[in-house]
Amino acid sequence: MKLLVKTFHGLEEVLAEELRELGAKDVTPVKRAVTCTGDKEVLYKANLHLRTALRVLVPVLSFKAKNEDELYKNIYDFDWSAFMTEKNTFAIDAVAFSDFFKHTKYLALKTKDAIVDQFRDKNGQRPSVSIEKPDLQFNVHVSHDQFTISLDSSVESLHRRGYRSPLHKAPLNEALAAGMLKIAKWHKDIPLIDPMCGTGTILMEAAMIACDMPANFKRKHFGFMAWADYDKALWEKIYTEAENKIRYPKVNIVGGDNNPQAIDMAKTASLDFRLNRQIRIIRSNMEDHMPPAPRGMMITNPPYGERLTKDNIDEFYKKIGTHLKKNYTDWQAWIITSNMDALKHVGLRPDAKHKLYNGSLECKFVAYDMFEGEMKEFKKKVNRTRKRLDS
Repeated sequence: MKLLVKTFHGLEEVLAEELRELGAKDVTPVKRAVTCTGDKEVLYKANLHLRTALRVLVPVLSFKAKNEDELYKNIYDFDWSAFMTEKNTFAIDAVAFSDFFKHTKYLALKTKDAIVDQFRDKNGQRPSVSIEKPDLQFNVHVSHDQFTISLDSSVESLHRRGYRSPLHKAPLNEALAAGMLKIAKWHKDIPLIDPMCGTGTILMEAAMIACDMPANFKRKHFGFMAWADYDKALWEKIYTEAENKIRYPKVNIVGGDNNPQAIDMAKTASLDFRLNRQIRIIRSNMEDHMPPAPRGMMITNPPYGERLTKDNIDEFYKKIGTHLKKNYTDWQAWIITSNMDALKHVGLRPDAKHKLYNGSLECKFVAYDMFEGEMKEFKKKVNRTRKRLDS
């Protein structure tokens, strides 16, 4: 079957590699998504394991339409009884990049009408819409006049791991945090620090990676479980195999923050996932947080400046740079921020840059190699060798 797996801009290649590792074929990164093919096992594994995915969609219908009549007819003429009955509930979300169809709510309404009318005309009964907990979730995507309607095998976004309260809005999405760790090529043998950890998203994602804990190990329900062809035995086999591979190694993952409430939330999350032995969190200011090892990696998400004046945020980023230069020799520091002006005040030349999105905010994810002496010369030698091999 064909799959369309959604992600954030900038994480397409990372997600593509994750899918290849799961056994997906014909893996092709596209804008904010990856297309591939795979069987039911790949579909189930994708929902359980993928760290940088948001949704796993299965396209079921494609067509072209330039007005509402063409839209309605194409959907009405398709046999929806292959996927649902009048006893099922369903919901529709829509995404539009089109001059013909600009209102996503209207798109969802017309799609719903066509599906409901088909069932009612055939047997006099119709399925119901349920926004909260539908049996099936359909995704409508239109680009210009090209429509793709997909079954959503995830229903709830895969970034919701379960270690955070739905009422708590964290400044960093879980899938984005996992993507940052993968872009930075962090490994469990590398000491990791986040001196502005907040509620601990980067720390939790790192610990889950270190323990080989699937991204959605705690989730009880996925959309595909309500499908007519759901293979419960296959799912239980996949889940049990993943559970048996979880290990709790000794790692050096440390977080710090000066907000006691945030620290409490982070500690609660690590306890709920049995990761409290992998994660150590202390209360401290950024400039007081010292490296826990001679070499390692820092990955952090500092304030962007929403609640600080320009002078204050510029001075804060200057403090970050000073702290790195003074105390983090032989470390690699990664910073994500949407405040490009403040980033300049770090006062260091980035060794790598990536454009990512944190929600709707365009961000830069940059690396600073704080190597000196032998480590710096070694890095130069490696880079020269890479250039020679590439030429």
